[in-house]
Amino acid sequence: MTKLYTVDAFTDQPFRGNPAAVCVLDAFPAVSWMQHLAAEMNLSETAFLVHNGDHFGLRWFTPGDEVDLCGHATLAAAHVLWDQGICRAGESIIFETKSGRLGASLDDGWIQLDFPAEPPSHVTAPDVLNGALGIAPDQVLQNRMDLVAVLESERAVRSVQPDMGLIRTLPVRGVIVTAPSADDSFDFVSRFFAPRVGVPEDPVTGSAHCALAPYWSERLGRNELTGHQVSDRGGVVKTRLDGDRVLLFGKAVSMFAATLNDAAAPHPA
Repeated sequence: MTKLYTVDAFTDQPFRGNPAAVCVLDAFPAVSWMQHLAAEMNLSETAFLVHNGDHFGLRWFTPGDEVDLCGHATLAAAHVLWDQGICRAGESIIFETKSGRLGASLDDGWIQLDFPAEPPSHVTAPDVLNGALGIAPDQVLQNRMDLVAVLESERAVRSVQPDMGLIRTLPVRGVIVTAPSADDSFDFVSRFFAPRVGVPEDPVTGSAHCALAPYWSERLGRNELTGHQVSDRGGVVKTRLDGDRVLLFGKAVSMFAATLNDAAAPHPA
């Protein structure tokens, strides 16, 4: 039987943070089946897990595409492995992914993810970016996945009404908008738009913080920061920059567990 779980990630409250589906499998099935299931779940990410010796193979699918890196679904996957007793509570977990080996462990009640740093570099703003965001950013940066638009204030970030059609034309996974936080509880705020991969606005984006942590750590002169993603659902990501790695810290809440019917069983690769 194929088990399927949903978890709200980067939150300690149900119906907040970013919901992810987690599917635990004996072997990776056909890509088309994983894509169909991700589209059926219609969440920003569905994670597929396969146990392989001392690690777990992990792949991530949006409703429209497979992606190279996802933070909230990795956090959800680790939470499921501990919560369901597949791994011993608190035992460190290694995931093999398209972005290399990623780690998960528990740290004082928070799930810690060991991810690659993806520092962005300054670029000339694409011609359509101002129209796509409805505002001219103070700075524009880019890494291998996303554009980062730095705005003047949290109010500006919250006020962005993106033109998804224009954002979809940009040759990147998505666009991060960010600014200093107006709340002393947080260091910076962000939102993330990725319509090209089927995610108009992502509620909380761990992988975006692989760019945000290096940027804000350099700007603020501190390696440990707290980010607040100010989507409608909202969520908190603590970050610690460690050389070429970023440690992401979040919490998670189990929402439901299900068993797929035989008619929906995985198709072999």
